[in-house]
Amino acid sequence: MIRISIQERENWQELAKEVGFQFHTIDGEKYWDESACYRFTLEQIEQDIEDPTAELEQMCFQAVDRVVNDESLMEKLAIPQPYWDYVRSSWQNRERNLYGRMDFSYDGKSPAKLLEYNADTPTSLYESAAFQWVWMEQAMEQGLIPPDCDQFNSIHEQLISAFRAMEIDGTLHMAACQGSLEDEGTVLYLEECATQAHVKTHFIHMEEIGIDADGRLTDLQDNVITNLFKLYPWEWMMREEFGEAMPNSGVTFIEPAWKTILSNKGILPVLWEMFEGHPNLLPSYFMEDAHKLIGGFAKKPIYSREGAGVSLHENGQTLEEVKGPYGEEGHIVQALHPLPVFEGNHAVIGSWLVASQPSGIGIREDNSAITKDTSRFVPHVIRE
Repeated sequence: MIRISIQERENWQELAKEVGFQFHTIDGEKYWDESACYRFTLEQIEQDIEDPTAELEQMCFQAVDRVVNDESLMEKLAIPQPYWDYVRSSWQNRERNLYGRMDFSYDGKSPAKLLEYNADTPTSLYESAAFQWVWMEQAMEQGLIPPDCDQFNSIHEQLISAFRAMEIDGTLHMAACQGSLEDEGTVLYLEECATQAHVKTHFIHMEEIGIDADGRLTDLQDNVITNLFKLYPWEWMMREEFGEAMPNSGVTFIEPAWKTILSNKGILPVLWEMFEGHPNLLPSYFMEDAHKLIGGFAKKPIYSREGAGVSLHENGQTLEEVKGPYGEEGHIVQALHPLPVFEGNHAVIGSWLVASQPSGIGIREDNSAITKDTSRFVPHVIRE
């Protein structure tokens, strides 16, 4: 695994505009960055990222099974008690999941370490699945990278297959928050994948979802929602006006309610307790057991996204901290395992799963040690 500086395609901004990649630049700062790429060997991808991702997913399933059958853990994960039966039945009914992203610290030499699992509302999907593949093909054509490069990336094809396998009956409403270019872009891309799988779709904003007199979820045209993909966290869904109606609404949700367990940082200490010493896990504990952790640590809110509320500590000092609106439900601590640094860039690998199968990676890098929503996306290649 090495970072290579390369020349950008001359027309990449125009191409991004043509394909609807509206958030390639955020607040005047580059988000998509093709002035460099990361190169992996096939062995690194298959043995160090793909295989551990598949194994960890199976371990996560065991962890979900344990949590839904242990009310003390449901409480520790701050899942509201009125939804315990709903989350449990969602798992017991084996409701299908679509996608997720495991974030790893990996330097190309030591085992990849799981930092967290974005199992409910992961973003950076379009740039991982589509835009970096187009980049590789065009960069090879233009002689910017060698012509024998490959990429760990079957995300697009697997998403289409996953939508097809869901056998969705009726319309799939697909919802994003209003005003977020990244969220809207992600959902519109997923809508394209669903359409290619011959699923009938209807894009809406979360703010447009209502509830009728019979407790059914509806859109602005008063159409009853029977299937809903929502790029909106389950813990927020449970606080919405329609929250109490969800268990009896008859809606098939993507992601299913059991994903609220895996998207929760509390799953990290559960995994560590169940599989202590696993080479791809870091020691992690709920706050009441934080004394068991020796050395530096990362403190993370149980509910947090894009690094918000995360702080890094060592030798009694706070090394770095990102402020955020999270933390009231509690925190966990995780052994400090700094991201590898390449030419001043801290790089995290997002390993994508589609229908629980490893399907590709996306790399984000930042000048600081905590990955945030402003961290740059850098493409990758496989080449021996």
